Amino acid sequence: MNALVIMVVAFIGYILMYNLYGKFIGQKIFKLSRTTTVPSVELEDGTDYVPTKKEVIFGHHFTSIAGTGPIVGPAIAVIWGWVPALIWVFFGSVFMGAVHDFGALIISMRNQGKSIADYTSKYVNARTRFFFFLIVFLELWIVIAIFGLVIAVVFAMYPASVFPVWCEVAIALYLGHAIYKQGKSIMTWSIIAVVVMYITVLIGVYIPIKMPAIAGIPPTGVWTIILLIYAFIASTLPVTTLLQPRDFINSHQLLVAMALLILGVFFSAFGGNLHIVAPAVQIAPSAAPPMWPFLFITIACGAISGFHSLVSSGTSSKQVRNESDSLFVGYGSMLMEGALATLVIIAVSAGIGMGYVAKSGETLMGVAAWTTHYSSWAAAAGLGSKIAAFVNGSANMIASTGLPNAFGLAVMGVFVASFAGTTLDTATRIQRYIISELFTGFKMDFLTGKYVTTFIAVATALALAFATGAGGKGALKLWPLFGAVNQTLAGLALIIIALYLKTKGGVKYLIAGIPAVFMMVMTVWALVLNQTKYGTSHNMLLQIVNGLILLLAIWITVEGLIKFMSIKSET
Repeated sequence: MNALVIMVVAFIGYILMYNLYGKFIGQKIFKLSRTTTVPSVELEDGTDYVPTKKEVIFGHHFTSIAGTGPIVGPAIAVIWGWVPALIWVFFGSVFMGAVHDFGALIISMRNQGKSIADYTSKYVNARTRFFFFLIVFLELWIVIAIFGLVIAVVFAMYPASVFPVWCEVAIALYLGHAIYKQGKSIMTWSIIAVVVMYITVLIGVYIPIKMPAIAGIPPTGVWTIILLIYAFIASTLPVTTLLQPRDFINSHQLLVAMALLILGVFFSAFGGNLHIVAPAVQIAPSAAPPMWPFLFITIACGAISGFHSLVSSGTSSKQVRNESDSLFVGYGSMLMEGALATLVIIAVSAGIGMGYVAKSGETLMGVAAWTTHYSSWAAAAGLGSKIAAFVNGSANMIASTGLPNAFGLAVMGVFVASFAGTTLDTATRIQRYIISELFTGFKMDFLTGKYVTTFIAVATALALAFATGAGGKGALKLWPLFGAVNQTLAGLALIIIALYLKTKGGVKYLIAGIPAVFMMVMTVWALVLNQTKYGTSHNMLLQIVNGLILLLAIWITVEGLIKFMSIKSET
């Protein structure tokens, strides 16, 4: 019953904070206006700049920022206890993450839909803009390479998910044609699309697809190649062809998945089988880094994530049709992600206790199930381990509704893979924008075409993925850096938002300034600890890259502080 209470209280809290804090920020801080001309209208081109209904763009924005982030982060961070994880997810998403996402979105909309890296030159200087680009490129480079692998791993672990995930692409293409070419009802046809999607999920249960090794390349490597080719094609298509309709399907899929999880919590709680088996607080888990600052690095999506600022200022700002819609899209979707992260915490701290198959084949229950899976940091931190903890825990809860466990596993597997696919597509498209903006700044216009920039984005990710062999796992070499890079980006984005608000007069900047200070302290702290760790282990690659990130973070922070002191209010 305690898991049910946690879910209900958290959800009520998110609704209240959206209507109180969110609307306050929109009306009093950013002063949203429905009549202001936005980039999607001013620069409409039918490909990237397309005015879109808020319900549709919400679907795109949410599925892009979520990916597997609110799953893998809480799924490992619960090793420090479910209480710190839950507190960080709720307060982080309300007061930091949602402000970060919403702020980056509205500022981009007031700067012709430019990326946060690009408009940094306006609010700080051109030098900082270049340094910001370096951090953004590094983050997206890792994201594109790693998410190809994430989907490949999901396909390997849950072969029943392969058929429906690829069917979704075909369904989305038809949905986009029906809506934008034939004028069909978005709501009606998207519901039909979702129904068809879940029929393919049922079919997938009976026809699991396992990729064989091809030409000496293991299945994960084959899937990574296929997925990166897909990312190239998908990210160059007009947003109305695939991105919007697929993400609208995914948003409905999210609602179905969350509804199943919520029903699972209710049924299993009242059935007496759902109990939190994770410790409330565990200060020093075996071989784990310290909770402070790494809790705030490990849980990014679900609380605050720098990648979100790239989505806000990359794709979403080019599609929101008026400023008033930006609150629902930017602030609202972050709280929805917080709600999802809350369900993930319940799944991995309670659902897993309803049945867990150990490597020995023995089915464990209760505390024994949790302690076996989370026996050490190394045991819980693997990519497959994190995904399995959520998928299996969720399937256990869903099974309490009477649905077959195999169906629950397939639904959650498709859910994870679909969201990861959205992130892969969106990250590739944003990397295209970033490369184009960078080359434009250097007056190298011959390198700014969409196909050239997309090729650079995909080719560099492919090179990273296969840097260590044919398995496509090269990005794992840099993956230990991702959390710190991502949260550094979040802190830097908050600095830019605070600088923007400083120009508006008063103390509006505190809305972003206080979170910025907190995030920069946590991330610089983590970067310093990582630098020591990599030095001790003589990992030269991670030492060099981590040291560069640390230097850039400090440099941009100092430049931002100097600029802050010199800003005079416009009012």
